[in-house]
Amino acid sequence: MEYTRLPAIPNLLSQYGRAALGAVPVVGGSRDGKSMPATGVEVSGVRVDVANLAAYARVCGLRFGDTLPLTYPFTLAFPLSMQLMLDPAYPVPAMGSVHLTNEISSRRPLRVGDELTIRARAENLREHPAGLLLDIVTEIRTGDDDEPAWVQTAGLLSKRRTSLTPAKDAPRPPRPEPPTAAEIGDPTVVRSVSEALISEYAAVSGDRNPIHVSTVGAKAFGFPNVIAHGMWTAATLLGVVEGAIPERARYSVEFGKPVVLPAKLGVYARRGSAAGDPAWSLTVRNPKKLGTVHASATIEEI
Repeated sequence: MEYTRLPAIPNLLSQYGRAALGAVPVVGGSRDGKSMPATGVEVSGVRVDVANLAAYARVCGLRFGDTLPLTYPFTLAFPLSMQLMLDPAYPVPAMGSVHLTNEISSRRPLRVGDELTIRARAENLREHPAGLLLDIVTEIRTGDDDEPAWVQTAGLLSKRRTSLTPAKDAPRPPRPEPPTAAEIGDPTVVRSVSEALISEYAAVSGDRNPIHVSTVGAKAFGFPNVIAHGMWTAATLLGVVEGAIPERARYSVEFGKPVVLPAKLGVYARRGSAAGDPAWSLTVRNPKKLGTVHASATIEEI
């Protein structure tokens, strides 16, 4: 794929303004649900702001050091993802998309002094029972390396009816019985998350999507209150097993029920015990409703 080179990382706040306009059919035009951007986007010469990294580590409960946490490059690359979503050929509106899955492969650590080249592209548009699903793939290279050091595939869902959507009168499958505390054991940690904490994460990451920072905005999309960013949850999970993550790692996350604020989160970290098991299996549950899973994840050595 060819990539359009941008002079700098785009301004995310400005992008959100354009995305909001794009959600208004008369202003933003129609999205056909079929086309895809023909080119990706690329920025070179990116360097880490150490103060921003320190703030990110603090708000996510991670260590601050020379090596970037696995999830931190997401904040550097997200404006490139938004640039793709604002492309007139992008098949669905940027606003309202749901971050369903996220997979990060880190082949070698990224460090504070590295000069980064970031690329992003959209691909793999397909139907899902709940709507249209596509992937935004981000790659980060250092120096003149041909192989990316860090690759992320974010699965984004735009809710609508598709040929895979069950008929309205189709019987719903029975809900499984929630597990008991005896079956899953005690959580590794229980953490509280407040609106103030997520507001701080929004400022640090630049992701000020209204569903995360505005009660009115959250309610407009069907939530009773603001919700935590999925990538804050993904970063917080890492903090529980930090120091025991393989240097070459694949971190796969499937997001479940949104974390409506304020909330308490039970984090369950289980180390693989048999050959072929992931190094870690991680789950975030509502500690009072164990059947409510906010995210599940694995960390594998690659």
